[in-house]
Amino acid sequence: MSRRSARAFAPASIGNVGVGFDLLGLVIEGAGDTVTVARSVEPGVRIRAIRGSEVALPTEPEHNTAGRALLSLLERAQPGFGLDVEIDKGIAYGSGMGGSAASAVAAVVAANALLESPLDVDALYACALDGEAVASGGRHGDNVAPMLLGGLVLTVGDAPPLKLPTPAGVYSVLVHPDCVLETRRARAALATPYALHEFVTQNGHLARFIAGLYRNDLDLIRAGLRDELVEPRRAALIPGFEDVKQAAVAADALGASISGAGPSVFAWCLGRAAAERAGAAMRAAFAAHDLDSQIYISPLDAPGARLLED
Repeated sequence: MSRRSARAFAPASIGNVGVGFDLLGLVIEGAGDTVTVARSVEPGVRIRAIRGSEVALPTEPEHNTAGRALLSLLERAQPGFGLDVEIDKGIAYGSGMGGSAASAVAAVVAANALLESPLDVDALYACALDGEAVASGGRHGDNVAPMLLGGLVLTVGDAPPLKLPTPAGVYSVLVHPDCVLETRRARAALATPYALHEFVTQNGHLARFIAGLYRNDLDLIRAGLRDELVEPRRAALIPGFEDVKQAAVAADALGASISGAGPSVFAWCLGRAAAERAGAAMRAAFAAHDLDSQIYISPLDAPGARLLED
C-alpha cells in the first residue's frame, strides 16, 4: 500500500558561488528545511502549519514556495488526491542560504514518495523551480538544483542541471551574520546596465573556474573564483563585507564572495582545518561590525535532499 505521509529534508545552499550568477549552486551541511506532506481526500494543497520562521510566511499555497511547487507536482502527476503540508524552517529568512528553495525542494521530495508513479528528478526540478519563482521573481535554479542533486551544480534556464566535479580535499565555509537581506532588494542593486567588457571579464573568470574543476587544478580555481560583476554592487548592502572577505583571503582561502543574495559570505579552503581558520577569522570580522554570526563548514560533495524516517 502506498504511503499516506512523508517527511523530507532539503539542505541550505550557496547560490551563484560568486563567479556563476544564477548559474552555479553548492549545497552545504548543517542547516535546512523539513517539510511533511500527507495525502488528503480534499483536492489541491493546504498549508496547515509553518514553524521556525522569524517572519510571517504566506500560507496560501499559490504564494508559498512549497505550496506552489506542490501545486505544480499535482498538475503533472494527477494522483487523484490532495496534499496537507507542514513546514519546519531551519534556514533563516533573507540569509542568502536558499531558504525559499529549500522549502520547495523538501516539499516535492516528500510528496513524490506518496505517488504511485514517482516523478523523475528533472520533473521535480521543474516543480521546485515553479515554487522558487514565487519568492525570487524568476525561475533561478542555482539553489534548487544543488539541493536536489547534492554537490556543485550548473544550471541554465529550464534545462536539466549538470552536476560538476569538485576537487578532493576542498571545503566550503559559510558565515551567516545575524542580519537580513531580502533577495528582491539585493536584485534591485543590479538594475543599472553593465558594460560589455564587464561581462567579458566575468565570463573569463567562469571559464577558468569550470576548467579548473574538470582539470582538478586549484590554481585555475583560485584564478576564477571571483565576482567582478555582482559583488561590487551588493557589497555595500552587507555590513563589514570587505573586511570579512579579506579575513578569508588572509587565511589563505582559494576565494571568497557573497552567498546567494547575501548577507552570508562563503569561502573555499584546502582542508577542513583551513576552513575552520577562515571561518573563525570571518566571524571575528563580522563581530568587529557588531554582528554575531554562525559558521557552516562542508565538503564540496555534500548530499542533497533526502526522505526522513518517522
